Amino acid sequence: MDTLRTPDERFAGLPQFPYAPRYAEVPDGEGGTMRMAWVEGGPSDAHPVLMLHGEPSWSFLYRRMIPILAAAGHRVICPDLVGFGRSDKPTRIEDHTYARHVEWVRTLVFDHLDLTEVTLVGQDWGGLIGLRLAAEHPDRFASLVVANTGLPTGDIPMPKVWWRFREAIRTQPTIDVGGFVQSGCRRPLDEAVRAAYDAPFPDDSYCAGPRALPGLVPTGPDDPAAPANRAAWATLCESPTPMLVAFSDSDPITGAMAPIFQREMRGAHGHDHPVIRDAGHFLQEDAGEELANQIVGFLRTIGAGRDPR
Repeated sequence: MDTLRTPDERFAGLPQFPYAPRYAEVPDGEGGTMRMAWVEGGPSDAHPVLMLHGEPSWSFLYRRMIPILAAAGHRVICPDLVGFGRSDKPTRIEDHTYARHVEWVRTLVFDHLDLTEVTLVGQDWGGLIGLRLAAEHPDRFASLVVANTGLPTGDIPMPKVWWRFREAIRTQPTIDVGGFVQSGCRRPLDEAVRAAYDAPFPDDSYCAGPRALPGLVPTGPDDPAAPANRAAWATLCESPTPMLVAFSDSDPITGAMAPIFQREMRGAHGHDHPVIRDAGHFLQEDAGEELANQIVGFLRTIGAGRDPR
C-alpha cells in the first residue's frame, strides 16, 4: 500500500497541544505496515480512557479534554486514525474500508498497547469504529461514552445535511478541513486552531482518508459493513457495560441518535445523560471542558479508575 507521511514541521507550534506523539507499526492489510500515532496524558498505570476522533479531525480535537481527565487520575489515549493527524496516509480512496479502520485501531489499542478496562469515548467515526470494537471485544471494555455518533446499519435513512456534506467533501477539488470543522461548530475557531486542523494535509494528495470515510458509512441494508454493524448493535443493546450518552444540543447529523441510545442500550439505563448546550457536531471543540467533566463524573459514579486525591 502506498502511503504518505505528513512532515513533522507541519505540527510545530500547535495551540494547547503540548503532547509528544508516540508511534506504532500496524499491518496495512496488504502485506506491509503503516505507522499509527497517538498521544497520552495522565498516569501510565491508570484506568485507560480511549478517545477516538472522527471525520475530518484528529487527536488535536481532544486537547481541552485530556488535561481534565488526566487530572482526575485517568490514563488518556488519543490515537490518530489511519489517514489523519500524524498517522500515515494511504494515497488511494479505495485503500480505506470500514473493516480495515476497525482492524487498524484494534491492532494499535489491543495488540500494541494491550489496553484493558477501557473507557471508550467515541464521536463521529470514533463511535462507528469504537462501538464495533466494544461489541466484538467486550472483555476489554469497562464503560462507554457516546458523543454525537452512531452505529449505522443502512436500515435508517441518513439526514439530508449529511448527504450534502458527503457530496461536498468527495467532489470539491481541494478540501478545506479547517473550514469543515468550523462548519460543525457553534463557536468560532481562531486562525491557529483552523490551521491545526489543516496541518495533517499539506495538499490534496494526503486527503484520501477524509474523502473516503463518508462513502464508508452504511447507507443501505446491503452495505458491506451492515451485517457486522447489525451484530454489534444487537450485542450492545444487551450489554450491561455502563454507557453515558453525552450529545450536544445542536448536531443535525447525529442528534436523533441520543434518545435511541438511551432507550435501546441496556448499559445506558439508570444513568443521567447530559445535553451539552450551545455545541455543534464537534462538541469537543465547542465545549470540551464540559464534556470532559461529565465523563469524569460518570466514571466516578460507576467506580471506574482511581481518585488521585
